[in-house]
Formats: sequence, structure tokens, C-alpha cells
Amino acid sequence: MQKQVLGLFCASILAGIVIAGLWPFHAPKNEVSWLHDGDGLHFGGHGVMLASVASRLAGSKAGASCSVEILLRPDNPDTGGALLAFYSQEDRVVAFSLYQSLDDLLLRRVTVYQHRRARTKWYIDHVFAKNKQVFVTITSGSRGTAVYVDGTLVGASQRFGVSRMDLAGQVVVGSSPIADNGWRGQFRGLGIYDRELTPAEVEQHYSSWNGNSRAQIRNEGPVALYLCNERNGNVVHDQMDSANDLHILEKYFVLNEPFLQAPWDEFYPGWSYYKNVLINIGGFVPLGFCFCAYLSASRFLDRPMLATIVFGAVVSFAIEALQSFLPTRASGTTDIITNTLGTAIGATLYVRGWVQPLLASIGLGVPRVLERMARSDSE
Repeated sequence: MQKQVLGLFCASILAGIVIAGLWPFHAPKNEVSWLHDGDGLHFGGHGVMLASVASRLAGSKAGASCSVEILLRPDNPDTGGALLAFYSQEDRVVAFSLYQSLDDLLLRRVTVYQHRRARTKWYIDHVFAKNKQVFVTITSGSRGTAVYVDGTLVGASQRFGVSRMDLAGQVVVGSSPIADNGWRGQFRGLGIYDRELTPAEVEQHYSSWNGNSRAQIRNEGPVALYLCNERNGNVVHDQMDSANDLHILEKYFVLNEPFLQAPWDEFYPGWSYYKNVLINIGGFVPLGFCFCAYLSASRFLDRPMLATIVFGAVVSFAIEALQSFLPTRASGTTDIITNTLGTAIGATLYVRGWVQPLLASIGLGVPRVLERMARSDSE
């Protein structure tokens, strides 16, 4: 009877942890739909589309100039997500990407040199507003990189350089290729160029994209051009080369989700990161406490505390390994470390001499409960 009650507690806690770690147990529907009132698509947070092959810039020489222009409308400036990314299958990195970070535009670049990765970021403040359409243009050449919003220069940097090779990977729209970082809003068009657009061209393209002359952009020599004017189907056609068409699959997915990502790759400064750490520690404290009590009562192990900690680590590892198959979850080693720490804290709380009398004094102590059950059985 004693083991059955403790076993029930342990099973309930373990089931709760597994459900919390693996919910919803499957890939959700790809939340990408065509707009009803014009050209473009709406992304609902768990939406993504991508090209099946690398872009035509793959054969270009490193260091050459390039440009990217994108027309979109975010649902809310208080959230964020990945707008556009170029994923290199060879290096398994997102070489260049654009993000909405609250109402800011974030540009990221990752370069690989001798198996080392260098990451650079650049924030452009106050670009996005609720339900407001915005046309963003990034041009890069020998003098550095410039960012335009609605045809107007808003930032320039000589340190943040973008080359053609950064745009040579698979085009991914609406989410990150390596993590669940979906964006919410309307995607209305994209142009990619193998040259640096002039300020006059940027202004002219802004007028063309916002008017009824989008098709004229085709004559400006883009490498890839997505007008998003199909209004149905699961393909967004590249007006320049059908091999670069963007595809909308039925299920949401992460192109190459990392398996057990390293702690230093998972870390990011901010309260949400530390809050998740605390949640992962606290979530495994009950498991450590109850399983240590169960193994102590069973008395078939000499070191129940050590066995409990090892069990918590194994459970956490299994959950993280399975999370790599779920696009809405992240597989990382940070959680294994924090979960194991939580298990150790729970087991330590059980074996500490002052904890059991304290719980027993309020009628919650496991030894007191077992003692009462033993007396009831003997009577």
C-alpha cells in the first residue's frame, strides 16, 4: 500500500512533466493563407514557406554587392519573429536573416571561417507599427550596407557587410530555419538583386511595389522576384526562375532544428531566458522529492538519492531528444542541466533531516503518511 501511493504520486508527476515537455505531440498546421483583399499571404505565428533549392546567387563570388527588398505588414509591433532567412545547408548556418524585434528591425549575419562562427547584429529602431505596411530595402556594396524604410534611408553601416554569398542559401520566409520563431503578419512581396540598388532605384521600387506597377520590377534585373499575386495554391512563384519557387507545405516545420543545442548557443540575455531556467529547475523539484521518497521506501537501492538524480537526467534527456522532432519545441542541453539540478534539489530536500519533521508537523510528511498507513494495515 505504501509503495502504491508513492508510485501513484511519482507516475502523476512524471506524466505531467512529459506532457508539459512534449505538448502538442505533433506538428501543427502550417498557418499560411492567401489574403482575400489583395496580393500577399498571411502568416499566423506557426507558418513557414521555403524554396526547395539554394538561390541563383550560389555561384557568385564572395564580396560582391547585393540588395534585398521586402514588402510586409506586421499584425502587432509588440511581438516579433523571423521575417526572412537564407540558410546554408553546407555550413548549417543562417548566413543572413531579418527579424521583427518588437517594433524594431533586426539584421543578423553569421560567417564561418576555419570552423568558427562570427555573429553580427544590427538593430534599426521603430520600423514597424500595428497593421501598417512597410517596405524595407537593404543594399550592400563596397561602402557598406544601407537600410531604407519606405524609400527613405534610415541607417548605414560600414561594419555590417552583406555579400552575395550570404544570400546564396535556401530562402525561408515567416520563420527561422533552425528554431521555432514564427512571425505574424502579411507578406506581400520580395525581391533579391545581385547588385547594389541606388537611392533613386530604391525610391522608384517603393512606388512600384505600393502601386499597380509591381510587374515592372521584373525589368529591373532581380535575381529572384516574388510578387505573391497567385491568390491560391501552395506555391509562390519566382518570376525570374521557377526553380526558386517558394512552397507552402501542409504542416509547420523547422527546416533543420538542432539536436541538443549547446548551452552557449541557447543563451541570450533577458528575463525570458532566466525565467525559463527557473521554470525548468522548479518543474523537476517535485520529481526529485517524490522519487527519492519512493526509492527510499522501497529499499532495494543503496543510494536512492543518486539513483533519483540519474533518473531525472535520463527523463530530461529523453524529452529533449524527442523535442528535436517537434517544430514547436527546442532541443537543448541547457534544459537537461537545469532539470537535473531541479531533481537534485528535490532529492536533497527529502533526505535533509529538518525537512521531514517540518512536513510531518503539518501532516504532509511522507514518512508520517507511511507510518499511518503501516499502523492501519497492522490493525
